[in-house]
Amino acid sequence: MSSTFNIVADIVARISHVPRETVVPESNLLKDLGVDSLDLLDIGFAIDEAFGVRMPIEQWLHAVHMKAAAAADHFVLREICARVDELIVAAAA
Repeated sequence: MSSTFNIVADIVARISHVPRETVVPESNLLKDLGVDSLDLLDIGFAIDEAFGVRMPIEQWLHAVHMKAAAAADHFVLREICARVDELIVAAAA
């Protein structure tokens, strides 16, 4: 996950204008880094482009808004990176 994390963390820092060193695997994009929904979509699109995958950010936002999922289920960097890795493996299969 380290190379995935480094790329995703760089994207998050660049788009959300937070210092790169504050972006750690345990960071919750919404609660810890203050990422708003528009920046979250931009982050998702940048991840899609960087890895050639399609992140389900809109579905995650909807699930959290409808209280069908907790923000920690989707918007913690560790979980995002794990999902990216899963999508890469699935695309290669």
